[in-house]
Amino acid sequence: METSMEPILATRPEVAAVRDELARLEPIFHRPELGATRADFERMTVEDFWEIGASGRRYSREYVLDVLEKRNAADHRDEWETSDFYCRQLAPDLYLLTYTLIQNRTRKTRRATLWRRTAEGWKIEFHQGTVVQDD
Repeated sequence: METSMEPILATRPEVAAVRDELARLEPIFHRPELGATRADFERMTVEDFWEIGASGRRYSREYVLDVLEKRNAADHRDEWETSDFYCRQLAPDLYLLTYTLIQNRTRKTRRATLWRRTAEGWKIEFHQGTVVQDD
């Protein structure tokens, strides 16, 4: 009997509504209807937010905000498709959301975002993207 490499990612029924709500917020920073200014992105993230990019590099909140500000100041095409959403509650008001993102029909990454439910709405604690080499 061979063990499967892939985990079984089935969101528990009691968390399904949160998964669906958070899926509408992803991919983070790519939904102009949710915000496109530095102030919008600041509201989306906690003060000590950071991320690990698909390159493996770590990025501070300030660096991410600078990049987003520059990206949104210029005309850019943002074509993407998401799938395979999975959500797991880690603590009261803290959730891990994972999914697959395909950008420009060619670049496939696995994404993980830690979301915190606050009085002001959902806030991003941490984010990571990893390029899929082989599938």
